[in-house]
Amino acid sequence: MPKTKRERFEQIASGRVNKVLSSLSSLEKCSNPYNYEYNDEDVKKMISVIKKQVESLKIAFEKGVSKNQDKFKF
Repeated sequence: MPKTKRERFEQIASGRVNKVLSSLSSLEKCSNPYNYEYNDEDVKKMISVIKKQVESLKIAFEKGVSKNQDKFKF
C-alpha cells in the first residue's frame, strides 16, 4: 500500500533531522581544547554558516506552507 505524503514526510524528515543532530553533536566534540586548536574567528565562521543554512531551511518551509495556503479551499 502506498504511503501518504504525510507518512513519507515524517519518515524522511525525521531521519534527516537525526542526521543533522548527530553531525552537530560530532562537531561539538571539536570544542575540546585539549585535542584541537581553534580561535574565536573559527567558531564565528562555523556558527555563521550553520545559522545561514538554518535560515534558508526556515524560508524554504515557509514558502512551501504559503504555497498551500494561497489556494482556495472550502
